[in-house]
Amino acid sequence: MTHSSRQRRLTTAALTVLALVGGATACSSGSGSTDSNGAGSGTYTVWDPYPQFDKASDWKKLLDRCGTEAGVKIKRTAFDTSDLANKTLLAAQQGNSPDVLIVDNPVVSTLAEAGVLTTTDDNKLDTSAVDPNLLAAGQSGGKTYGTPIGANTLALYYNKDVLKKAGVDIASVKDWSSLTAALAKVKKSGEKGITFSAIGTEEGSFQFLPWFWGSGARLTALDSPQAESALSLWKGWLDDGYAPNSVLDNTQTTSWQEFAAGDYAFAENGTWQLANADKAGFPYGVLPVPAADGGNASAPTGGEFVTIPVQDDTGRYTTSQKLVTCLTSGDNSYATDTTLSYVAPTGAVQDKQVAANAELKPWVDAVKAAKGRTSDDLGTKYPKISEQLWKAVQSALSGSRSPKDALAAAQSAAR
Repeated sequence: MTHSSRQRRLTTAALTVLALVGGATACSSGSGSTDSNGAGSGTYTVWDPYPQFDKASDWKKLLDRCGTEAGVKIKRTAFDTSDLANKTLLAAQQGNSPDVLIVDNPVVSTLAEAGVLTTTDDNKLDTSAVDPNLLAAGQSGGKTYGTPIGANTLALYYNKDVLKKAGVDIASVKDWSSLTAALAKVKKSGEKGITFSAIGTEEGSFQFLPWFWGSGARLTALDSPQAESALSLWKGWLDDGYAPNSVLDNTQTTSWQEFAAGDYAFAENGTWQLANADKAGFPYGVLPVPAADGGNASAPTGGEFVTIPVQDDTGRYTTSQKLVTCLTSGDNSYATDTTLSYVAPTGAVQDKQVAANAELKPWVDAVKAAKGRTSDDLGTKYPKISEQLWKAVQSALSGSRSPKDALAAAQSAAR
């Protein structure tokens, strides 16, 4: 590839990254320096999206320990998620990529299609122990680019006091009809039903996807009858007063704040709210989002992939592979994922997490049913599809279009 053609591809990819990043999952804000590669003898660079972890953190100590085991020094730079993606594209243009890159999973296919990342065939990473549904988020064109460090996803938090007052047995909530029946009882008892985020951004699509996928719909057919049933479910909840009109503007943070006030029976939110849930002041539980006819719906995965960017000096891949293997080993994965409130990407470590904290069991179940937003080989097609999906949700919930018409317009635009 010539420099000019590479630059054109990266410029296109940059636009895709800007559409993808920015709040679909909880992440900390911060900034990092734009250090150059600095890859001299014995120095390997690592870029990550964890600016909340300073030099004294367990994460930084793990990086240094993995470097020592590989016989090299680690030069680490932390960025916030959106800044990291853009810095990565710029570094690739300049031939100055880090040796190891930890990046939000929806961005992996974009970077891969732009020629920024090596495949696991190239770098010899062993991903055989990783749950296939989680690994799929880092696959494009039949190839795998990196390995997940952990995953988070969405589920339903519920307020036990509100449900008790309404006479709802949570064990009865197994599908959409039983969930809606529970919401009707809650409203009749004088309490509030369910809150979520339907904002007109990627965050809104992220929250709608469990219901979309739980209906049996596919992102390649936004106007299917199954998709219409999912959007009609949400619209019906608003019309019947089971969900507030504020969902149209809610982020995942503001919808959580509504739930934390103690009046709502249910809230759709993620693993990153566990610490806040413990502080809410009322007993709560967690239920995987039910599919239309029962079972667990596929919710979208959040979390990062550990990848190895393309280098002019391909001899560096061997050491980079050792670093990634160390960072994602069973013992290290358990410690890191606990710190990040992630579910581990392998069954063995998931079992260890549940053994240590039984409250993680519904989250492990939700992650096992989850899927990547760019899975099904959507890759860089996903941002355009997602934009039309959140527009359809906004249009239908606001009443400007019927669910059927909103989704038909979305499919036409996405096509």
